[in-house]
Amino acid sequence: MRRRTGASPGLFRFSRPSRAPRPSRRPRPSRRTRTAFLAVTALTGGLLLGAQHPAVAGPNLIKNPGFETAGTGADGMPYCWERSGWGDNDFTFDVVADAHSGTKALKVELTRRVDGDRKALITESAACAPGVAEGAQYDLSVWYRSTTPDAAITLFRHDTVAGWQYWTDLKTLDLSAGYQQASVRTPVVPPGTDRISWGVSVYGTGSVTTDDYAMEEVTAEPPDPVCTGTAEECADGKWEVLPVDNPVRSMHSVVLNNGKVLLIAGSGNDTDMFEAGTFTSAVYDPATGSYRTIPTPDDMFCSGHVQLSDGRVLVMSGNKGYPSADGTVGYQGYKDSYVFDPATETYTKTNDMNDGHWYPSATVMGNGDVMSFGGLREDSSGSVTAERWSAAEEKWLPLWQVNQTWSYWGLYPSMILMQDGRLFYSGSHVFGNGTPGTGASIYDYDANTVTDVAGLQNKDERDQSASVLLPPAQDQRVLTIGGGNIDSNPEANRLTDLIDLKQPNPAYTHGPLLPQGTVDLGGAAGPQPQTGAQGKMYGSAVLLPDGKVLETGGALHNRANPVFSSSLFDPATDTFTPVAPDPEARGYHSSAFLLPDGRVMATGDNPGNGTWNHKVSLYTPPYLLKGPRPEITSVAGNQWLYGDTRRITVDRPIAKAELIRPAAVTHSSDPNQRFVDLPLTVDPDDPRTIDLNITSNPNLAPPGWYMLFAVDAAGVPSVAEWIHLGGAQGAAARAESPPASAHIHDFATDLAKPAKKPQKRRTSAPVSPQVAGCDRHYGPPDVCVPTTFPESLATPAARCDWLAAHAYGRLKLNGKDDPLGLDRGGDGVACGKGDVRGGGVKGAHNH
Repeated sequence: MRRRTGASPGLFRFSRPSRAPRPSRRPRPSRRTRTAFLAVTALTGGLLLGAQHPAVAGPNLIKNPGFETAGTGADGMPYCWERSGWGDNDFTFDVVADAHSGTKALKVELTRRVDGDRKALITESAACAPGVAEGAQYDLSVWYRSTTPDAAITLFRHDTVAGWQYWTDLKTLDLSAGYQQASVRTPVVPPGTDRISWGVSVYGTGSVTTDDYAMEEVTAEPPDPVCTGTAEECADGKWEVLPVDNPVRSMHSVVLNNGKVLLIAGSGNDTDMFEAGTFTSAVYDPATGSYRTIPTPDDMFCSGHVQLSDGRVLVMSGNKGYPSADGTVGYQGYKDSYVFDPATETYTKTNDMNDGHWYPSATVMGNGDVMSFGGLREDSSGSVTAERWSAAEEKWLPLWQVNQTWSYWGLYPSMILMQDGRLFYSGSHVFGNGTPGTGASIYDYDANTVTDVAGLQNKDERDQSASVLLPPAQDQRVLTIGGGNIDSNPEANRLTDLIDLKQPNPAYTHGPLLPQGTVDLGGAAGPQPQTGAQGKMYGSAVLLPDGKVLETGGALHNRANPVFSSSLFDPATDTFTPVAPDPEARGYHSSAFLLPDGRVMATGDNPGNGTWNHKVSLYTPPYLLKGPRPEITSVAGNQWLYGDTRRITVDRPIAKAELIRPAAVTHSSDPNQRFVDLPLTVDPDDPRTIDLNITSNPNLAPPGWYMLFAVDAAGVPSVAEWIHLGGAQGAAARAESPPASAHIHDFATDLAKPAKKPQKRRTSAPVSPQVAGCDRHYGPPDVCVPTTFPESLATPAARCDWLAAHAYGRLKLNGKDDPLGLDRGGDGVACGKGDVRGGGVKGAHNH
């Protein structure tokens, strides 16, 4: 992204000599091939948004499209064109006679490059930059010659409040000795945008000569509204509870590249199953509604997991042991690791990790490696060991080969891959309250530094919050939702926070409050409307193919008081819209995730009394009740490469297409979930024939299997096709095109806070055995009597009533200590006969 100086909004600084290069952040993608799109002599606006009819070319909105009018500036740029770029490189901008038409063309050349890019753009002014309409789309085209594979059409937009800002890369350009035309359609213009600027970025050594730019508005008619359900369903969607229960106590859900779902339980937080060595998983087939139980070799309860580039699932660590009866030892994580193969539905052991990690993170990197942080070690202390799975060697690397900051990131820290290969720690975690810093940070693996990021509200009450990279990934915006505090056990909050990682010094800003629903406080009254600041923890956030985010489920307290609410967050307007809530409780150990047919599946709930909800819910979003769905009728192969262009055909016009990475979710956490926009190039003679333009940057879309959705103007998606991105290529492909670089932008490079160097080497971080917010003096380890009860429950009698209302049943006292005063009779049973006037509690603990 261009660097602005503080002196003038129109002045740009082109180089940053003081910035140290980071070449290792840019994994070079494989050589690419492209499906050539037919050349056209005049770009026309094929009708995508309404009924098909012959396309009609509109007026060209570009001033001085062929550079024939000279500029008046000292830099020699043509009228209405300006220089831009950043980084450590040597470059020239020249007006040349090698024109496609007329007498002039513009040549941009890089003769040396360490990082950054150079680009000629339409001047960002009201006089030069074309005006645009909110909600519209525009077809762009340029004639070019190129001696480098590292060039792309890049788009900027003017926000009426925030000013000029990078929007997106639209299309990677092929090498071309002679002039050829590149054509591409913009995404829908976001609210608040009144002008755009665009041009060609050159980010590798070589030159690109351009001429005859064109920009035409896509002529469109709004589709007729259709509703195939009740009016309420068409507005809010609908839930159904499936007739067949989930057979395992699964808290891990992984969508596989064959459309099935891996549900991992291990011991399922059940000490009886752990002691018996009974560890389970199941594979659910949405096509048949059936489950197949899978032999599971170890207790993968609270492990980490992520899809590898070939579609197998890497499962790391898990539960070596439950807390001791006296509470002096907490949960313990083992070093074991496994790979699950969807083709055979079997687990295979890998080499061990360097440390134990109960509740580890798992983030796939742009080269297919996996980084893992945090969790509890084999002795139940906090792990400070960073782990790296090598995709090339198919193993966990030894400690000496992995950069270490010796930082303790808590449990399930949400580490989101940024477009330049750094990791953004969003501040979402599980059982990690009180960690040092501002609550969010940027971790640079190559430099081995951590830099705090400001702005996260109530950073020590964001435990069990959910964070998600908003659609599309190119926007580099993250939303963090809700949360609480396991230690102090307050009511979960309604807070949301937004951060734009494109900014030089990104910081969280306040988002809209979460909509409220109803909450079950226990007892016979049933769910009651939420009041005041009551929000949720344990919520799920699911990316949908229409570009919105479904937030659903959650609870008000630690493993108690389920909240029944769901809403849709729209990144275009940063607003929530309440929709139908899941009728089932979805608190601790629940998960929700997108299926390839566009529905959302929700499973699990494990309240503090140790019970489990085996019911499964399916949500049909409103977009599936708006009439017929578009259909992808053909795809030009399912092995796609970075910077590639791939053709699809559809049965009727569409407005957008995207790749969505399948879920691997647990405990409100899926840092790899992402929605990658695929700009369209539409055949002007047949709008059902479309070329999809794939990012050149594997940090935006790490290698692996994705769901490809085509979406019409009403937001109705197709059923997904499975696409593999970043595959190996043969000799023919290597001969056709040289390797391409990822187009990295200059985002988040002026962080206000100083980078923190690695801490002194240490073995672990101290962690309380009560890390889960459960007082182990009462009941078995899989039962959670709160360490801190809600403020209204100040007396032992009130606490016993609360435990009774939440069906805790008979609770044996572990040892002689009774810190909550629940065994006044001294018979070794909490809240038993004689402990509380009026007798004991009702309900029975069961698994």
